[in-house]
Amino acid sequence: MEHLITANVATSLYWLGRYIERIESSLVHIIAAYDKIIDVKKDAGVELYKKFNIDIEYTDALDFLHVAILGDHTANLTTISGFARENATISRNHINTEIFGEIIALHALFQNLSKSKIDIDYKVVDNAQSLISEIWGELSKRKHKKFSDYFIKLGKVVEETDFCFRFNENETHTNNVINDVYTVLEILSTGDKPDRTYLQTKMGHQEVMDAIHQQIQSVIIE
Repeated sequence: MEHLITANVATSLYWLGRYIERIESSLVHIIAAYDKIIDVKKDAGVELYKKFNIDIEYTDALDFLHVAILGDHTANLTTISGFARENATISRNHINTEIFGEIIALHALFQNLSKSKIDIDYKVVDNAQSLISEIWGELSKRKHKKFSDYFIKLGKVVEETDFCFRFNENETHTNNVINDVYTVLEILSTGDKPDRTYLQTKMGHQEVMDAIHQQIQSVIIE
């Protein structure tokens, strides 16, 4: 694996992984809430966004999709896809052409919605999920992983950890994801190996995330 990656590029690759995973995980929960709004519980979207510490309002299920993707809040998926695109551009030389193209297409998909008068529907979400699956697929099918790939993977599993806590996933699943974080940190570490004891779910959400961030900082500046 090549180690010639600047701290700036490593940080961009890491946040690229986080933003793509954030979009994917958000879409899963958005569709689940969308179905509930239609069938059983109109406030399902309100309850979902409270987990992100965001208050939203909508009139019906389709309006909820519009607010989730384009609304004036920090979990706006169009904005997040823009952040992913920016980080992909910064780290362009360390991302293969297919992945870069899919990230650009993902941002364009969301951005075009903000310029269109067409209602957002389930098909838009499905298209976004397909692009993200292609991104992860391209990353996972490499026979020989590049050092840069692991920074993207690190961002992905750290974001998964955050979602595990936000949505109260069972302890076994959360521990498995945290162990994935540790495994990637070990691969990226060129000095002392990260201490697994810092990555335990018996700690609170913020404590775990703070501990992980400390480990990441040490890996990025090595």
